[in-house]
Amino acid sequence: MSRRRTLMRIAFAIVPVAALVAGCGSDSGGGKPAVVLKVVDPGNEGPIAVGKRDGSFDAALAPLGAKIEWVTTTPGFSSMLKLFNTRELDVSGAAFSPVVGALSKDVGVRIVAVQDPAGKDQSGIIASPGSGIHSVADLAGKRVAVNPAAKGEYILLKALAQAGIPADKVTRVPLQQKDAASAFATGKVDAWASFLIPYQEAKANGGVEIATEQSIGSKDNSVVVFRTEVLDKHPDIAARYLEVLQRLTADQRAKPADFENVFETSGPRALSGPRLSDAVRVGAEATVPRLPSANDAADLADVVNLFFDNGVITRRITAEDIFYDLRSKLTPEQLAAVKAGS
Repeated sequence: MSRRRTLMRIAFAIVPVAALVAGCGSDSGGGKPAVVLKVVDPGNEGPIAVGKRDGSFDAALAPLGAKIEWVTTTPGFSSMLKLFNTRELDVSGAAFSPVVGALSKDVGVRIVAVQDPAGKDQSGIIASPGSGIHSVADLAGKRVAVNPAAKGEYILLKALAQAGIPADKVTRVPLQQKDAASAFATGKVDAWASFLIPYQEAKANGGVEIATEQSIGSKDNSVVVFRTEVLDKHPDIAARYLEVLQRLTADQRAKPADFENVFETSGPRALSGPRLSDAVRVGAEATVPRLPSANDAADLADVVNLFFDNGVITRRITAEDIFYDLRSKLTPEQLAAVKAGS
């Protein structure tokens, strides 16, 4: 073999290795491979949006050799499950219900923090103006869009149980938020169990509110969710992320107006008028995420039992299945830092 051919073979062999090394990245402190934490992009409002704008998360994670990658997703945690399975997403906000649904499908995620109830008028059931639906009882015989095994389905089942209406008297139409918005707007469903921005938009466009999470006594509390593999490998990074989120949420309670229209003050993502005022009110009620407690396990059981009793899931998932024991993974100093924000 000629010397030239030998050198070419060596060069081609080196190229993939060099590409792999470049893809790993390194921090600024001496070549340690960077951990890329893939987090749901927060849009234009809330504490995570402020942290993205100000670089708070990256600044806190840099000493641990980690950085954030923001991932654009569709609304609703249950629509993101594939991204967690394919390691395209590591962290998201959610609620008990879609995480219960995810674990029933063996998606490798766990809850690391829970928020006490707040803003429960921001989710509920809305009916089409011409549907003749004015109460939960009127849903009998109707078609209601829900994101399956998640918050929409929980809200509907909880409302029906409270009203004494058998669940099989209502047709649940399984649709994720984006598709449900279209179906609701075009009259393909009579009502919609929805939440947060899509819910508020539908209300603003004339939807008739017939129940809210507040009125039905919802126990489907907000949570912070991590991919389990990330928690097992990097509990310190999860704790540092949570520290920042706790601090920013406390800031939001103090100055809620600063946490709206974070990137854009005009355009389709920006709020104004009554919707902005309402968002500021809800921001002032925001509760700081904290490590799960026994009370949280009781609230979780309400969601699990409702889903199991109505055939949404086939086994009763427990708190041990769904809450990640971050406490046992941290040093006393790390644990104290996390608790300081709660």
